[in-house]
Amino acid sequence: MPDRDNIIEVRGLRNAFGDQVIHDGLDLDVKRGEILGVVGGSGTGKSVLMRSIIGLQNPEEGEIRVFGESMRDKEEDEATEVRRRWGVLFQGGALFSTLTVAENVQVPLKEFYPDFSKATLDEIARYKIHLSGLPPEAAFKFPSELSGGMKKRAGLARALAMDPDLLFLDEPTAGLDPIGAARFDALTLNLKQTLGLTVFLITHDLDSLYAICDRVAVLADRQVIAVGKIDELLAIDHPWINEYFSGPRGRAAKSGHDRGITKMSVDKPSPDGP
Repeated sequence: MPDRDNIIEVRGLRNAFGDQVIHDGLDLDVKRGEILGVVGGSGTGKSVLMRSIIGLQNPEEGEIRVFGESMRDKEEDEATEVRRRWGVLFQGGALFSTLTVAENVQVPLKEFYPDFSKATLDEIARYKIHLSGLPPEAAFKFPSELSGGMKKRAGLARALAMDPDLLFLDEPTAGLDPIGAARFDALTLNLKQTLGLTVFLITHDLDSLYAICDRVAVLADRQVIAVGKIDELLAIDHPWINEYFSGPRGRAAKSGHDRGITKMSVDKPSPDGP
């Protein structure tokens, strides 16, 4: 029986591409209202796990439940009802290059609510763009006119278009400078707190893990080998965990977090930054 405290439940997941097995017997729970950081070495299948949950990857075995609903072999109409309750920010933003930012935000709205008037679509797009921390004039820009950080925020605005309960973020701070990454972290935390979101966050950014994650799931050996607060993970004797969290970058991130230097306000985000 599904646990009502869990937004996502994954049991016995197996993903393989030919002879290459990515996941084998993977289990994971994501709790309501938390930011769960998902980490792992290259090739451990962090993005494959996310794609399996949202239905873009068909696992060979296993059970996936989101909002208590099984996502395996679900009829399209039933799956659509669940999918409208989540938003996804893919790596790099994944914006449509021929559409403006506002038009990108409106894409899921037009799909699910084809009867919405242009005025309604424009109003919603303006609000979501504001939520993402972009200036109002960004609505009329094309992706080619945006900085890397602005593209990520535009992708976030589109992910928020449907007022989701669950947000998937795939490496949202990758490629950003430390100040921009910290601002995006602060924005993510603010959205979680004000909108009551549950966040599934794939990242390699140790500062993000310390600054905003309630728990961290570690992918290794084709499974989730540990889930918990960072202090709990540090007590686990596993070579990858030890190297990742106790190496030079891990120690620097912990020191910065302990001194509070990773916390930044997003009240006045830079128009050119993320």
